[in-house]
Amino acid sequence: MTGGNNASMLAVWISLLSNAALTVLKLLVGLLAGSQVLIADGVHNAGDVIATAAALSSMRISKRPADEDHPYGHGKAEVLGSGIVAIILGLAALYIGYHAVLAFFHEPGQASLLALAAAIVSVVWKQALYVYTMRIGRKENSKGLIATAYDHLADVYASIAAVIGIGLALIGDYYDIHYLAYGDPAAGIIVSVLVLKLAWHMAQEAIDILMEKTVSEEKLSEYTSLVRSIPQVKRIDRIRAREHGHYILVDVRVSIPGELSIQQGHDIARSIKRAIMDRHQEVDEVLIHLNPWYS
Repeated sequence: MTGGNNASMLAVWISLLSNAALTVLKLLVGLLAGSQVLIADGVHNAGDVIATAAALSSMRISKRPADEDHPYGHGKAEVLGSGIVAIILGLAALYIGYHAVLAFFHEPGQASLLALAAAIVSVVWKQALYVYTMRIGRKENSKGLIATAYDHLADVYASIAAVIGIGLALIGDYYDIHYLAYGDPAAGIIVSVLVLKLAWHMAQEAIDILMEKTVSEEKLSEYTSLVRSIPQVKRIDRIRAREHGHYILVDVRVSIPGELSIQQGHDIARSIKRAIMDRHQEVDEVLIHLNPWYS
């Protein structure tokens, strides 16, 4: 588990430093080349630095063990961090969309090969970061890291739009097609919609977990099958499970023969818990209530 934590923390640190470097690169090149879309993308990246820092802080808190004030652990800190990232992404989408619309009412700037090169570097860099962080995030079931990966994906969209916009403007300059210069803001509007949709999806997932939404029917069915595999279990009275950040809590109420001793009941409960937790590493706790059963 420690190795997984180290991999998650390394991934989020790489994301933080990469976002900071790309922010400087985009703003510097955007200002030198006079590229509005690159400047907007740089501001978006500056928001990513804040979002990644929030994810880093929430992941640190979520790894703390349970204590008296938080007996179920601190797993939901990652969900809160994911929610913060969703809000920042949503604001960034509105910012990009606003400036893209505004650009239609002004004379477009001169296209630059330097700006195009910076946008291409951003696409490749961010795509690599997305694949890397998503792979580790899913492996460790880290909501904070998955949110960071989606943040990288939003940047890929934004940078692709920048490549298309700047590319169209360059073509327009070369062939003297004036209206192609507005490909930059047009692409910006499309990106803002895509990023806003991504932010909504992330926010919805965070709200579902905070509101104790049950896990998928498929997972619940797997837990049910494992409980039924214990021979002494005569009936499952109730089974439910909920996500608590990067881990899952399962509640089970079963009926076992009423003539069994307390020790035998205790052993059955341990068997149920072991059956679920051995097969599902993401389950951190199984709470079991035993009811007497008579034929």
